Amino acid sequence: MPRMLAENRLIGALIAYAVLGVLTYLTITDHTIRGVTFAILALFAVKSVLRRKDVLREDKNEDVDSAAN
Repeated sequence: MPRMLAENRLIGALIAYAVLGVLTYLTITDHTIRGVTFAILALFAVKSVLRRKDVLREDKNEDVDSAAN
């Protein structure tokens, strides 16, 4: 996957998580449920960032392998 496309997808995902966080804050009044929802959104955001790094590392390894052949 091209690097620019991966960055655009990550930015889009993080913006979506931020929007969901704001909507959660505005609509859920129970502090316990709100906290759990924020925790789940944070886990998804961390997963997205870690997955992006993993994909970029795979692309770098493929480039090294193709240059060696």
